[in-house]
Amino acid sequence: MKIKFELLTKLSKNIFTQKQKIFLSTSIGWIILIGYLTWLNGINDLSFVKNFKWGEWFWFGIIPATTPYVFYYIWKKPVTEEENKEE
Repeated sequence: MKIKFELLTKLSKNIFTQKQKIFLSTSIGWIILIGYLTWLNGINDLSFVKNFKWGEWFWFGIIPATTPYVFYYIWKKPVTEEENKEE
């Protein structure tokens, strides 16, 4: 819960570095692009069922866009008490 609150606090205060802004923008752009391509693929399907393929969007859009953040969270250095006091 603390992580979600910190993310929302950062989002509201706009405390992002240029590098973080680029990574977030790229991830959101990727999700939107894959969503559009999945939608277009569903419309151009030869069958009579013209629906959005949620599985494709999830596996080719959401998973690749969020995986780097998961790895970063796993491998980031732990915050020490001294660094915690400075913030």
